[in-house]
Amino acid sequence: MYSSHIRRSAVSMLDTGLSQAEVSRRLGISCATLRSWSRNRSLIEKYRDNGECPRCEPIPRPPTDLRAYGHLLGLYLGDGTISPTGDGTRGVWRLRVSCTDMWPGLMDEYAVSMGMVLPGHSIGRAQRTGCTEVYSDWKHWPCLFPQHGPGKKHERTITLEPWQREIVRVHPEEFVKGLIHSDGWRGINRVRRLTPEGWRYHEYPRYEFVNASRDIVDLFTDALDLLEIPWRVRVQRRPPHRDKISVSVARRDAVARLDTFVGPKS
Repeated sequence: MYSSHIRRSAVSMLDTGLSQAEVSRRLGISCATLRSWSRNRSLIEKYRDNGECPRCEPIPRPPTDLRAYGHLLGLYLGDGTISPTGDGTRGVWRLRVSCTDMWPGLMDEYAVSMGMVLPGHSIGRAQRTGCTEVYSDWKHWPCLFPQHGPGKKHERTITLEPWQREIVRVHPEEFVKGLIHSDGWRGINRVRRLTPEGWRYHEYPRYEFVNASRDIVDLFTDALDLLEIPWRVRVQRRPPHRDKISVSVARRDAVARLDTFVGPKS
């Protein structure tokens, strides 16, 4: 007998577009069982969240899947938005995270994490110019992401609640992964140096995270410190536009450490 949490998670993953074979591999549930859940849509309603929010309950608690929440928190802080749906009168909010179309694998990861945090709710995708928006509608997204507020993130203070800080402390890899997936990259840096023999070139892999919010950058580097991953920071001056802060991870052992749980975008 599978728990309601497992059922909700499996149905959410199927709703994101993942194949039954892939969900079976990830959760260890037979394809036959997944097929019956997929065909019998009453199971989705039976195990759907009825609008209850873990933060609004008499005794507030963190989300059920802490790893998925850590990843989704990084995605939201890096490049996510929360806004009212429709004319705003229904009190329903939409969490959106955009992904460039050249990285379909990342879209799947976005959708899986969103579905694991909010089991039983549908995860949608909307095509935009050059990118795809992964989204889900719920009345309580601002409860799970209290950093939501008027104005742009870099124009206001961004701090984590104590329960969020604890999740990041326990799962810093997922948080760093979400931030890099949304506002970072892994690439090859090429440096040239003039020698008596002429120009010499040296190439090496590195990670870079770029954001305009000093608070979000500090959250990123604090998580890197938890993982004992060395980093360097510099400010990118872009007059007349806003400056951006760049965090670079380039030491060979540090890049190798990030490769174990982040890796190149795909």
